[in-house]
Amino acid sequence: MKKITIRIDDRALVAERRHAAERGTSVNERVRDFLGRLAVQHERTAAARLRIRDLSRRSPARLGRKS
Repeated sequence: MKKITIRIDDRALVAERRHAAERGTSVNERVRDFLGRLAVQHERTAAARLRIRDLSRRSPARLGRKS
């Protein structure tokens, strides 16, 4: 696992520390979880786009000119 350094607004950090404490976790864990979910979402979106392109290429349907 790699370490990263980020800069965050003081007020945002105070609020996030409070949220983390209320949930019995840490800011570090919440950021790690958020980034993990974001990465999965990006992977799913990319896969869906590829699937749509593939289906579009294989489809016999074609669009006509706009009127």
